[in-house]
Amino acid sequence: MELIGYIEECSAFASEWNDAGKDFVVAHTSGSTGAPKEIRLSKNDMAISARATNRFFGIGSGSLLHLPLSPSYIAGKMMIVRASEADCVLLAEKPSSSPLADYAGRDITLSAVVPSQIPGLLNGKGWRKIDNLIIGGAPLSAATERKLQKIGVPAYATYGMTETCSHVALRKLGSELFRALPGISFSLDERGCLAIDAPQFSFKRVVTNDLAELDGTGAFRWLGRYDNVINSGGIKIIPEVIEERIAPLMCGVPFYVSSRESERWGREAVLIVEEETSPVSLAQLKEQLGVICPKEIICEPKFDRTSSSKIIRKKY
Repeated sequence: MELIGYIEECSAFASEWNDAGKDFVVAHTSGSTGAPKEIRLSKNDMAISARATNRFFGIGSGSLLHLPLSPSYIAGKMMIVRASEADCVLLAEKPSSSPLADYAGRDITLSAVVPSQIPGLLNGKGWRKIDNLIIGGAPLSAATERKLQKIGVPAYATYGMTETCSHVALRKLGSELFRALPGISFSLDERGCLAIDAPQFSFKRVVTNDLAELDGTGAFRWLGRYDNVINSGGIKIIPEVIEERIAPLMCGVPFYVSSRESERWGREAVLIVEEETSPVSLAQLKEQLGVICPKEIICEPKFDRTSSSKIIRKKY
């Protein structure tokens, strides 16, 4: 691997990766579903994951990979491992909100960003040099997804977690379906939650709290988190399903659906908006959603977020 650009932090991880005395890498979970925790990832698992992504995107020794993320997190670490496994060039940038702002070099086979970097990326010229873009770390807004499709960026949303050495499935923007990387398959448990079957990896199988639908071809549609489901008067409401349906009405304003106690329903859905006033009314929501409509709109000046910009959901 040839490392160019922002070298210091990447070189530190590369040294850890190449340390033959350790067969694991220390990483930390994102903290989006609980307190961040330190875990040890098998280097062999990371290499298997990297090779699967390289096969999917046709990455080889002649490729150029681009890393505008910190190697402190799994997404950054795995880009370094992918470059190492392919023995190709890795262009590393100091993390910023405007990656590739003045880039005019050769084509980039694969770049990885988080959603908060996309506006700055598209304001520059370098995005036109990207052959494939993977986006993870936080949900991608419907408006941003439409914009990327409109201008023709070949982009994919990722599905995975630190424990699975980054992503195990990719969804091409414009599709609802996540498709497995080579060597990965999916099933559902009795709750309807996704189970990741990965016989080549040391963890073999991971049962998640992500509600999903299988399409019969090995792909799945992500519905939402099992622990977010609201039981409201016997009706099970999946907040993420509501969020997807009303996103076009929200004018790009950050929001999420949560719940609060209700004497009548046990719990009831509420819409939380990061703004002084909501861009949508309850009447508009009811017309769109019917019986699963939130009972109130609550405006907050600023949401709490994780270090990777995921909104931290609160119950009321």
